Amino acid sequence: MNNTNAFNWQQALQKALQHAQCARFDVFLDRCQRIIDICPSELDALLAVASTLTSFGFLTAAEKCYRHARKIAPGNVRPVMGLADIARDASDHAECRRLYAALLQHLPDHEIVCRNALLSLEYDPQADDETRFVQAKAWGVWALAKAGGARPRPPLRPLAGRPLRIGYLSADFCQHTVGLLVKDILAAHDSTRITAYAYSVGQVTDWVTAKIKAACTFRNVTAIDDVALANLIRQDEIDVLVDLSGHTAGSRLTVFAHRPAPVQVSWLGYFATTGLSAMDAVLLDQWHAPREVESLFVEQVIRLPGGRICYTPVHFAPAEVSAPPCLQNGFVTFGSFNNTGKLNDEVLAVWAQILAAAPHSRLVLKWRTFQDGGLCQRVRATFARLGIDPARIELRGASFHVDMLKEYGDVDIALDPFPFTGGLTSCEALWMGVPVVTWPQSRVVSRQTFAFLSAIGLPELAGSSADEYIRIALKLARDPALLTQLRQGMRARMRASSLMDAPQFARQLEHALIGLYNDLQI
Repeated sequence: MNNTNAFNWQQALQKALQHAQCARFDVFLDRCQRIIDICPSELDALLAVASTLTSFGFLTAAEKCYRHARKIAPGNVRPVMGLADIARDASDHAECRRLYAALLQHLPDHEIVCRNALLSLEYDPQADDETRFVQAKAWGVWALAKAGGARPRPPLRPLAGRPLRIGYLSADFCQHTVGLLVKDILAAHDSTRITAYAYSVGQVTDWVTAKIKAACTFRNVTAIDDVALANLIRQDEIDVLVDLSGHTAGSRLTVFAHRPAPVQVSWLGYFATTGLSAMDAVLLDQWHAPREVESLFVEQVIRLPGGRICYTPVHFAPAEVSAPPCLQNGFVTFGSFNNTGKLNDEVLAVWAQILAAAPHSRLVLKWRTFQDGGLCQRVRATFARLGIDPARIELRGASFHVDMLKEYGDVDIALDPFPFTGGLTSCEALWMGVPVVTWPQSRVVSRQTFAFLSAIGLPELAGSSADEYIRIALKLARDPALLTQLRQGMRARMRASSLMDAPQFARQLEHALIGLYNDLQI
């Protein structure tokens, strides 16, 4: 077909998407390629196809599409941003850094470029603490200027006899890490102390959204701009506005530069300073935020005593925990179900040392980008160069959430990446009985799993160096009785801990926010 005017590429892409959602990936790829073939000069079509390919893990096809889009529109920023994100997902952080540096040089005021560049630094093992802090503060200066300059704090209305009005702002009130972690906290709020609002700037509505809607006043504000959203927040008389996105996808952190609430807080969805001086505080805990971390935040660091995260398993999680697979296999299987953007060269080198020291062991890696043959080939080649037979490495692509959880039945020991460690991934591994070995470092995001392990009484699974990380993993691998004991007792251990006590967490969160509000009134 030569007449592209007779071809509705949006409709064709929607049909392709339906095949992907049903895991018919061969048909999905064929349909995407057909759109590219019919619309080779239609920039919007190419970008939409490339974005969809990326979201389902097909990095090689997406990269080819973005490069073609770049040729037909060399001055357009979107293909370059797509290529930078693919580089991050493939853990090619040097290339990601290079592309975003070039974008920032030419487009220093582009909101999404600025946001994505900051986020990518959290994955980048070469980005030191000072570099990330300086760039975040520069973003904060830019955001205030964009909003028309710094604004004074609005008056803090006395709390005498009334609940604190809290507004939560997020793009992820859905089956996303943030939505899954916040839904039960909203439901557990004490209505005599708190009136909760959720301001949703996301595109997805699902069962998690329904639970959040039932727990608070829910406002879908995706379609309105920052000024209108700030005015709505003021009209709702929000006392404390809580950002749950930071610099992640879909963020509306720029709204906070307009100072719509007298108290503004960062929590849950981000793991570093926002860089914005209009943010009063960040909610962390003693494990995520040792004293030396405070110098890396423009916000006041408030430590929640039970942890910064409260985990509730999804309702469809398997009811039982299986026995360690090593008992039947006769060898230990390590695993990581983390984002491949976290699997940098040092991570793979350390994991190779573990495999070399446990010669009959296997390693299972799972993430949607292992749908991509090119990435799989590169990862296997890396292990081969490190002296590990690629046959010992099993790479698994995307699956439905419930099936992914069942796959922990194939894993004896989870290996945490670094410096960007697991969040919800680590909680789910632990819930399925799998101990997680981690290496906390200086950045907050490197200390997530350490915080969870500390909360449930297993801090000994956290090493202070690469050698210690390797030693812990090998000790577990050589002790099937210990693996069995940990696996059988993990759920009871978690249930008894602060990590899974939603009502207590909600009380501590309320206490922290009410205390902050009262302190600022003085």
